Amino acid sequence: MLPRSYLVGLVGVGVGPSLTPTIHMLEARALGLDYVYRTVDLTAWGVPSEIGTLLHYAAALGYDALNITHPCKQSVVEHLDRVTEQAARLGAVNTVLFTSGAATGYNTDQRGFATALATELPRAPKDVVVQLGAGGAGTAVADALLESGVEHLILVDRDEDKAVALAAQLAGRFPTSRVDASQSDKLPVLIPAANGLVHCTPTGMADHPGMPLDPVLLHAGLWVADIVYRPLETALLQAARAAGCQVLHGGHMAVHQAADTLRLVTGREPDVARMLNTFAGLVDAAKPEARPI
Repeated sequence: MLPRSYLVGLVGVGVGPSLTPTIHMLEARALGLDYVYRTVDLTAWGVPSEIGTLLHYAAALGYDALNITHPCKQSVVEHLDRVTEQAARLGAVNTVLFTSGAATGYNTDQRGFATALATELPRAPKDVVVQLGAGGAGTAVADALLESGVEHLILVDRDEDKAVALAAQLAGRFPTSRVDASQSDKLPVLIPAANGLVHCTPTGMADHPGMPLDPVLLHAGLWVADIVYRPLETALLQAARAAGCQVLHGGHMAVHQAADTLRLVTGREPDVARMLNTFAGLVDAAKPEARPI
């Protein structure tokens, strides 16, 4: 009898050069699994941008699961048959499993960031943390930050209403913490008084180069986490290192959430340490312009 095979995809804008398929398939091979992982780039391949249509085709084509990334993590929710309690609470899904004719949504971003922060910056002070971005990934990261013990979280988003709504939602879930929304023009006041800065917008990605804030605001008393992982060393992290900040790159979150996806899809336990080593090797071997995962 032939072994069980798996077909998984990554859906989003600008995912063509991603190293995620290699990370998944190398770990699956180490586990003795027949596992194929493909990218579905909504821009490069002209796939219908309506995520509901894409889900229908993926299920019909025999996909076992899809990872969902920018800009579909929130819009995908309404097209699913079921969502886990955590994903429903966060209002965002980054993993869809197709089983028994149904599409079920999960969110592994929250645990991925929480694990990355705990393992890579275990002594990071959490009195005051500023988070840039209140979208799908930002919602999961903010939840993880408060769960990890952040006392005062300040959310900043270009869409102020989105930041206000998320702050209210989180304040209800974490009543012993303070959660506020603010505006980007307040960053010159907020950043000097903060212990941590977490970046959760597309700015800095290969397709969205740039900085999410004025680098002169960065200071040595600040730790900086960027969830962007295309490229790994973003302009923000480069500026943060130059300012003497402790930094956390997006690769750690990406690897931990990838391990969770493998676990969900196959029921097997991945070796996260091995996956991190694989990731490091891929980054070292890649050309600078090909460093995204």
